[in-house]
Amino acid sequence: MPNTLVPRRGRPPKARDSALDTRELLVRAGLEVLTEKGYSAAGLDEILRRVGVPKGSFYHYFDSKDAFGLALIERYAAYFARKLDRHFDNDSLPPLARLEAFIDDATAGMARHDFKRGCLIGNLGQEMGTLPEPFRARLIAVFEDWEARLARCLKAAQAQGQLADTADCAGLATLFWTGWEGAVLRAKLEQRAQPLLTFAQFFSAALPRP
Repeated sequence: MPNTLVPRRGRPPKARDSALDTRELLVRAGLEVLTEKGYSAAGLDEILRRVGVPKGSFYHYFDSKDAFGLALIERYAAYFARKLDRHFDNDSLPPLARLEAFIDDATAGMARHDFKRGCLIGNLGQEMGTLPEPFRARLIAVFEDWEARLARCLKAAQAQGQLADTADCAGLATLFWTGWEGAVLRAKLEQRAQPLLTFAQFFSAALPRP
């Protein structure tokens, strides 16, 4: 009689939470498509084909495409906030060098995808005229959050003598994100990094130094 108590070699099979996995696949595919095409041009069928999920299953996880869009905003905002914190809170670099490191990282990220993907929040902001109204307040809140994170970094630069005491850190942060989003759009249009580099150089030169 075979010994059925002998353990099988290798790792035990990993339990899979299919509901969580499917929802996660949909979110990831949605982020890919929306950063490339925007909300209006992104069809659910294309997203579903990417992950092999039937339309009926989609509505098991999201009530509508609008609910899906809001979920994508939340996911992207959380992801990008972590990215900003990783750079702007990096005490191993002077504050202004932290901003430069973020710019280098973001530029490399766009280049990695051949400048086909932009910023989800910026993409949606440009489409606001055709988007559901609830998107507006959430997009504004995300931009304000990014501005606040950068303003703290600029205030740290001010405290360390990298910026003049008279520098308006909150205003500079708003200026940066307004210009940066435009540079991202132009880089995606031209499929090259130069618009990002040009804006970064201009912003750095315009900073009020001591």
